[in-house]
Amino acid sequence: MDKYVKGLVSGSMFLAVVTAVGCSTTNNTKPSAAMAQNSAQSPQSRSGGQKIPGVTDGNLPGGQDRSSLDALRRGDAAMTAAGSALKDVYFDFDQYNLDDDDRATLRASADWLKKNPSARAQIEGHCDERGTSEYNLALGAKRAQAAKDYLVSLGVAENRLSTISYGEEIPVCREASESCWKQNRRDRFVRSGGVKGTF
Repeated sequence: MDKYVKGLVSGSMFLAVVTAVGCSTTNNTKPSAAMAQNSAQSPQSRSGGQKIPGVTDGNLPGGQDRSSLDALRRGDAAMTAAGSALKDVYFDFDQYNLDDDDRATLRASADWLKKNPSARAQIEGHCDERGTSEYNLALGAKRAQAAKDYLVSLGVAENRLSTISYGEEIPVCREASESCWKQNRRDRFVRSGGVKGTF
């Protein structure tokens, strides 16, 4: 029992260090939301063709959307639906600053959030596979925080937004190419309560 507790404490400390550290990403051209939707891979099964049991439409609490982690557990691609009101924002290689396109996308998201005051959103920060896992976790956190800060500056209540970083762990595209890496350097929005239906 003592070994088990020590293992849990060590694992928790490692996770805290990993989370505190940085997503790497190279070409300065970013994909559009449409490009990411059209070129994303079809849902992929985990090894052996078995899907890991996860959340289903029937058991999502309070109209919650599936997070990228839920998609990974099911063996599906972690993609934002084409008709979503809150679109993904994309980042240049090794960057977390917002450019004009990102700000325009986030202004539209802020407008939607203000019109739907019961909606809450989690902002997922993602990276491409280059760089260490620790660095990418920290960079993903900075990307998510940059989007949150901008939405708050536009009048969205801070307590309606949360952030999480998945670093390089949940790519939407798995090829080792710049066209894929561009799609993976993103913030994704997941509804965490309130409004039912597609974001």
